[in-house]
Amino acid sequence: MEQLLNYFGENMEMIYFLILAVLLGVEVISNVPAILHTPLMSGANAIHGVVVVGAIIVMLHAAPDNYLALTVGFLAVVMGTLNVVGGFVVTDRMLEMFKKKPKKS
Repeated sequence: MEQLLNYFGENMEMIYFLILAVLLGVEVISNVPAILHTPLMSGANAIHGVVVVGAIIVMLHAAPDNYLALTVGFLAVVMGTLNVVGGFVVTDRMLEMFKKKPKKS
């Protein structure tokens, strides 16, 4: 327990930065209008694609007997891929909302 308190004491600036980033992110995301969702989602998909590539590179440089690094890298690849695919699905559904429906004759 003492080690945990020492860690928080030594890294207080990073903890403040993380809390500020979370609060700012929630505020920004909650105020995004629906019309801007698609461009922002495509940017997020690009970022998560970079995360997937980075996780693969880290896994390539991990030692074969370092199971923790390989497991965390594998989870990063899976989660990043799910996030990219899910983002494209959501973007496709958003774009469907803006298509004109055919008129019934």
